[in-house]
Amino acid sequence: MDATFTTPPRPFDVTALFPQLAPLARTATRLHPRPGSPTVHDSSVGGPLLWPADEPWPHCDEPHDRHTDSAVLSPDDVRLLRRNRVAIAARRHLGRPASRPTPEELADAERVLQGRPWPEGPIPLLPVAQLYARDGHSPAGPDGADLLQVLWCPFNHPADPRTALFWRSAAAVTDVLDTPPEPTAIRSQSYLPEPCLLAPERITEYPHYMELDEELRQELGDPGQWHAAGWALDTSDAADLQEFYRNELAYAPGWKTGGWSTWGLSDPRPRPCPACGTEALPLLSIATTEWDHGSKSWAPEEERTNPTPLPAGYPPANFTRINIADGSTLQLHTCPADPSHPHIELAQ
Repeated sequence: MDATFTTPPRPFDVTALFPQLAPLARTATRLHPRPGSPTVHDSSVGGPLLWPADEPWPHCDEPHDRHTDSAVLSPDDVRLLRRNRVAIAARRHLGRPASRPTPEELADAERVLQGRPWPEGPIPLLPVAQLYARDGHSPAGPDGADLLQVLWCPFNHPADPRTALFWRSAAAVTDVLDTPPEPTAIRSQSYLPEPCLLAPERITEYPHYMELDEELRQELGDPGQWHAAGWALDTSDAADLQEFYRNELAYAPGWKTGGWSTWGLSDPRPRPCPACGTEALPLLSIATTEWDHGSKSWAPEEERTNPTPLPAGYPPANFTRINIADGSTLQLHTCPADPSHPHIELAQ
């Protein structure tokens, strides 16, 4: 993607106020996915994968939670509904009289929303992300691997999509699979990522305040510490100050690699590698939105002057069209001692 996106500077250098944070800094790469037409040779979200023609496509053969309040649709059903929604939104944006759905669009919706039969047998996984190391996404993989591919099962197990990671050497793939299988139905439209190109941007992050030692947590919640540095906030409540640190200074929301773990639905907890017990580190954050009402300051500067259009009905900054646990983020953690060890999923 030719576009670039720039994270606005943080309100101030937090390490000048709390120097104990400086040794805890980590580099993260914000991916900034935006709708596009990626190829197998691009880093992408929801795009085609550089998958070897002689390697079986992964399937999920585990039991699936059949509870759903809506009809299950095929991926092509979802794509059709999205195209129609974009067309309707474009007509409304241009102020055309025929800004309501056409009879054909209404017929499409009526037919599609009748749903598909529940799939039987193993379910083909859906591509979620493909990251080439050459693009600066810096995923730490096994020796010789310069390509990370992430797929998931589009059904709950029982609460979140089940993910699969594949590391490979891109140069070793000489014959690419042309038509990967797709599931006949998926649990939710929000489990099918919109094809997006990426615009990676490196930033510096710091831990969630609950991952800090008790002394530093107390300092973050002490208004006197902030005032002494000449930074006056509208609150003197310790919890508000800690939340300000988390939302504005610590770590970025949205799709990213590396950095620090996001916490919110639960307090921080250990993430030992299932194979060797080494503490796992963040590899990839799969986010519902790139920012929300509590993290608007992380919206790229370019989005403030020329916002990426979204059809009506989608949350702001929901560029990939996915939705994790009602607006949350699914974080994948891997073992720093051996990235080929089983990964850990964490929804927050």
